[in-house]
Amino acid sequence: MMEHPDIAGTEGGARRARERFAGSFTQQEPLPEASVAAALAVMGHGRLHRYNTIPGETAEAALLEEEFAAFTGARYCLAVASGGYALGCALRACGVAAAEPVLTNAFTLAPVPGAIAAAGGRAVFVEITGDLTLDFQDLEAKARETGARLLLLSHMRGHVCDMGRLMDLCRALGLTVIEDCAHTMGADWDGVPSGRHGAIGCYSTQTYKHMNSGEGGLIVTDDAGLAARMVLLSGSYMLYGAHPAAPGPEVFEGLRLDIPNVSGRMDNLRAAVLRPQIPLLPGRRLRWRALHDRLEAGLRHVPGLRLVARPGAEGFVPSSFQFLLPEWEPVRVTAFLAACAARGVELKWFGAEAPVAFTSRYQHWRYAGGQSCPRTDRILAGLVDMRLPLSFSEADADLIARIIRDEALRIGQAEHVAPVQAPRVQ
Repeated sequence: MMEHPDIAGTEGGARRARERFAGSFTQQEPLPEASVAAALAVMGHGRLHRYNTIPGETAEAALLEEEFAAFTGARYCLAVASGGYALGCALRACGVAAAEPVLTNAFTLAPVPGAIAAAGGRAVFVEITGDLTLDFQDLEAKARETGARLLLLSHMRGHVCDMGRLMDLCRALGLTVIEDCAHTMGADWDGVPSGRHGAIGCYSTQTYKHMNSGEGGLIVTDDAGLAARMVLLSGSYMLYGAHPAAPGPEVFEGLRLDIPNVSGRMDNLRAAVLRPQIPLLPGRRLRWRALHDRLEAGLRHVPGLRLVARPGAEGFVPSSFQFLLPEWEPVRVTAFLAACAARGVELKWFGAEAPVAFTSRYQHWRYAGGQSCPRTDRILAGLVDMRLPLSFSEADADLIARIIRDEALRIGQAEHVAPVQAPRVQ
């Protein structure tokens, strides 16, 4: 006879409840000392605006652009106010027209369709596979059906599709690819850095990303015309000469009076905080992989729980962790989430009826219009998501895996599950 999961007073329930995680899923590492010192220097002289410099000085924002361009191998780089702004700036630079269809993953976060809507476009959602990446067959069908010329590809939660196959398909379809690399800074596919396959790569430096400036964004491209448009869009006030990681002035001459100012510059304070973090990215990648691997090892072979496959060509940087509970009914999932939360493990679920925190999905974005992606719906109905901050140790990852494993076995195998309101996770 299987245990009923709401029998907490039994000896078995008490034994299981002894282990509890006491850490925080929102506590990031402290900024490196070099970032703190650089920030204090900028605050000390007060020249926070990127174009406020003294003779002979190169602004922190300009230096950040040069250094991030070198890190990614891109010809040009622009630092902006947020990752969402980066996406909108890229779309505008590509000339998105009013109500123009823009293809994007059905599994993504709200800033992606939000950027499309803000730029005047119309999001067309493409199905995903069971490994949480873009479904190429549905992409081709919807590209032909809509006549779309733009794909805003979201490497959602750090899962990268086969970029070689994708780019071959997009070239055949005449699609320009903008990569949303908010979750893949420092990742690669077959040795090519994320953001360097498409025409434009957009990154976020929001607190929960791979570099932390609170908010911020970076854009890279090899296309001089696109780079110039984005510099002008960001609000350069004709000071494009102060961008050493931008094209020469001759590229701007034919554009400067026709491109609107849609201000979204990064300031020197955030740039100063970010610059010392660039050399830390390879080490952070290794540390995230170690945490991810410990979680995978602890959750492998749990009945009813499926891990997400990662191809050998994918050099991923897992700042979050996902697994699937296929065919679990909602009452069982919510009981599982509540049980894990009671033991200190904060999990998010993309199958909830209403959006909670960062787990909204395409049906919740009514401004994008009613669309149907039934294969994606089936996947998201069982998709569980967890932040993986570098403030965690490998021992923390082991403990978290034990708690998840324990509750997945207990609740997944129970004959009856009492309804439980899912915890509201911030």
